[in-house]
Amino acid sequence: MAEAAQNPGGSVAEIDPRYVDDPNGYVPPEAIRGAWLVDDSGKLTGEYQENPRHGVPQDDFSKLTDPDHWLGWLGDDPAAAVRKGIEESLRAQVADAVVEWVKILQTPRFLTGGRRHADDEQTMLVTRAALAAPFALSVRTAQHGRSLLVGVFSWAAVNLAPPQVRKDRHWFDLGVGLDWAGERLKERIYEMDGEGPAAEQ
Repeated sequence: MAEAAQNPGGSVAEIDPRYVDDPNGYVPPEAIRGAWLVDDSGKLTGEYQENPRHGVPQDDFSKLTDPDHWLGWLGDDPAAAVRKGIEESLRAQVADAVVEWVKILQTPRFLTGGRRHADDEQTMLVTRAALAAPFALSVRTAQHGRSLLVGVFSWAAVNLAPPQVRKDRHWFDLGVGLDWAGERLKERIYEMDGEGPAAEQ
């Protein structure tokens, strides 16, 4: 009733504690059992709407893969590659970290740079690429149990055009926004290859 009074004309969600420890933080849609509707005066109407999506939270990489942006530098399965990169970043800090689910929250920032092909000026060779992807995820460790983390995962790769030797680097920034991470991405990819800034697309 107290929550309803603060949300006139809205609703009060019932959060499943099996999946979320802090209801005031990020709550995956599947963790919502349902919601009580609130009238315009801030009182419960008595109507309850069940959430058909309620259940174990699942990965969601649609905001990474849906945009019409070339992700060939990530291989045949960009979502799996990014998930693996996130897991590796976490396990570098805690060896037994197990990622339960990952959700990409916004369309990532993408950077792509290249040069003209020596034998064909109409063809561009991609030499460097990067992305910064805002995420929310759940991770379990033996020492700390389950933790829900929110931040931005960034990945940059340089020397993509053979015969150069490709270099990749990951950054796992907690509690930052996409604008901040997007600006750092330009600096980071520049530092990796020592050349001029990548051309943003």
